[in-house]
Amino acid sequence: MSGMFITFEGAEGSGKSTQIARCEQYLKQQGHDVLVIREPGGVKISETVRAILLDPANTEMGAECEVLLYMAARAQLVREVILPALDAGRIILCDRFLDSTLVYQGFGHGMDLEQIRGIGDFATCKIAPSLTILFDIDTAEGLRRAGDQKDRIEQRSLEYHSRVRQGYLTLARQEPQRIKVVGVDGRKKEDIFQEVRGYLDARIQERR
Repeated sequence: MSGMFITFEGAEGSGKSTQIARCEQYLKQQGHDVLVIREPGGVKISETVRAILLDPANTEMGAECEVLLYMAARAQLVREVILPALDAGRIILCDRFLDSTLVYQGFGHGMDLEQIRGIGDFATCKIAPSLTILFDIDTAEGLRRAGDQKDRIEQRSLEYHSRVRQGYLTLARQEPQRIKVVGVDGRKKEDIFQEVRGYLDARIQERR
């Protein structure tokens, strides 16, 4: 596969969407063929699963069911979009991927990380990002930024979301070559983007 797979991770309110849009614009200006997708979602089947996962009314959903639904949505996106796009040589910018399941369901819910990784390998055909940008934000501030209309995951406790943040930072320490931590607290969007752009440029240059 000749393309490049770049993922963006971070807790609620970390500003991922804004930075992904800026990255898309920047890379297109550089002449790259860019595809932006989100998780869970991105295709019809996965968007249907997304609605189930994020609906606050689904209070009875168990942790195991949650993991499997995320993986099902991911598997469809990989088969339908990610693999063909990589084969076509495109740069994919993906809002969340397997790291999200590891931290939200693994660190957040206390589920076995190796089990999640095993299911993840099956669902993703072992596709792994070339680069992951992790936007790190104070947990309480991130939830404040997320607003009042919170989905099923956002409605969870501050303690849960604190475990998610620490989970992300743990993964970053384990894989520093892939996961680049970008602190967002008290910083301007342009300054954040300049740091992100540096990571993008460096990784693309490495692939040439």
